[in-house]
Amino acid sequence: MGDVAMTVPVLDCIARKYDVKLTMVSRPFLKPLFSSVPNLDFFPADFKNYYKGFFGLIRLYRDLKKRKVDAVADLHDVIRSKVIRTLFVLGGIPVASIDKGRTEKKALTRMENKEFRQLRHSVDRYADVFKKLGFPVNPSDYRATKLPLTENVLSVVGQKNQKWIGIAPFAQHEGKVYPEDLMRDVINRLADSGHKLFLFGGGDLEKRKLQSYAENHESVIVVAGALSFADELNLIANLDVMLSMDSANAHLAAIYDVPVVTLWGATHPYAGFAPFNQNPEYMLTADRGKYPGLPTSVYGNKKIPGYQDAMRTIDPGDVVAKVLQAIG
Repeated sequence: MGDVAMTVPVLDCIARKYDVKLTMVSRPFLKPLFSSVPNLDFFPADFKNYYKGFFGLIRLYRDLKKRKVDAVADLHDVIRSKVIRTLFVLGGIPVASIDKGRTEKKALTRMENKEFRQLRHSVDRYADVFKKLGFPVNPSDYRATKLPLTENVLSVVGQKNQKWIGIAPFAQHEGKVYPEDLMRDVINRLADSGHKLFLFGGGDLEKRKLQSYAENHESVIVVAGALSFADELNLIANLDVMLSMDSANAHLAAIYDVPVVTLWGATHPYAGFAPFNQNPEYMLTADRGKYPGLPTSVYGNKKIPGYQDAMRTIDPGDVVAKVLQAIG
């Protein structure tokens, strides 16, 4: 979801600069992400049912072909998208695909002969794809659309009469998750800061953990399961700051120009997945002096013996200080 969110600045810039019609093909639940992009039609691709398997991809190609597209931008470069773009190439349609920099990322994350340097940001890699097709844009020209709070959101969170802090303490992989006891410390301190906190997550297990974080704090609200995805985006767009792991919520907040404080363990901003257009000072990384092999993974899915406590080198006090600094 974070990768998809990072396409928004590029698509928005293209739609506003050129006289084009964009068709974004992605999973159905992601449609609200693109509601503010002009001249964009969202095509929901249900890969679990209607477009499942190889013959499902053939069906998807035929459905997309009916739209008489003039060019195809593959922003994903996985087997599924490679099949679709190959079919378009065979049909004589210009195609361009993303260079994910896999060799560079491998060099950044290997334990020996590591090349520790900043790699190209994912948003710039997306822009490169459209440049190949003849539609160059500068992602820094992107301006977030401000969203007024909806009645659905207000009915759950109440009127905004103080600073709002969003906290997303989970990630897909354990190597990217701040230890539970330290996160509880951060939430307790921020809950006493006079601001209102909103806890984001998904699934029953995460919801139960969030509820335990919120116990005894009137200023802390668990929004997991209480709002639709579209309404969560509306709430995120109206936050004063988001505290997140290296995960989707960081990117969701960034596309609405909300200040984002991120915590990095097994991964690192140098891989190109930092939240778009955010202050590097708000990206708190684990101590490479104690853990010189960091980053050990692009996505946080690799477990390296002896590195399980790397995120404990990020002090809760520093986290709280950065969140309050971001609020201003």
